[in-house]
Amino acid sequence: MTTTEALIAFTLAAGLLTVTPGLYTALVLRTATVEGARHAFLAGVGICAGCLVWGLIAAFGLGALLTASEVAYAALRWAGAAYLLYLGSRMIINARSGLDERGLGKGIKSATSSTKWLVRGFVTNILNPKVGAFYVAFLPQFVPTGADVLSFTVLLAAIHAFEGILWFAALIMATRPLAAMLRRPSVVRALDRITGGVLIAFGLKLVLDAERP
Repeated sequence: MTTTEALIAFTLAAGLLTVTPGLYTALVLRTATVEGARHAFLAGVGICAGCLVWGLIAAFGLGALLTASEVAYAALRWAGAAYLLYLGSRMIINARSGLDERGLGKGIKSATSSTKWLVRGFVTNILNPKVGAFYVAFLPQFVPTGADVLSFTVLLAAIHAFEGILWFAALIMATRPLAAMLRRPSVVRALDRITGGVLIAFGLKLVLDAERP
């Protein structure tokens, strides 16, 4: 497989994985409809930054620890599950009846508020050990013979992260025509509870799934 063929194949495969509905799609959609486009995009950037970090870990070979060490994998899996359960429980228990001061029409907020959403997206990704284990197994398949493994693996991770940003931007734009409806108290409550339920489901899956990827 040539370098061009490898890049095309990976771009298509990673693109299909990116648009497959899952935890990160749910998180960005909920944030876009309830917190606004800016915060949703920051959460998406945080998620994609997590992909870059996992790519770097895989590139330097440290990611092999996740597949070789039961203790390391279990520790990260439990940490990720705890974070998702905490986040999901808060969304369900504290489901709101309307947009707060961070809503769609408030514009740019403080750096602290913005950073919170960036960090939330990043932490949600980086505490999911299956992303790391998946990268370790998936990325090497697209490194062509003779290529520098380190730089090419980082390039693949960057492509995946860029596709993620494009996908999240498209999701955020799709919510704008529905903004008025999505501001309704009943819809806001439902979105919080549904997204919280999705996060809890993913957290429980991490807890109950004993099989290594």
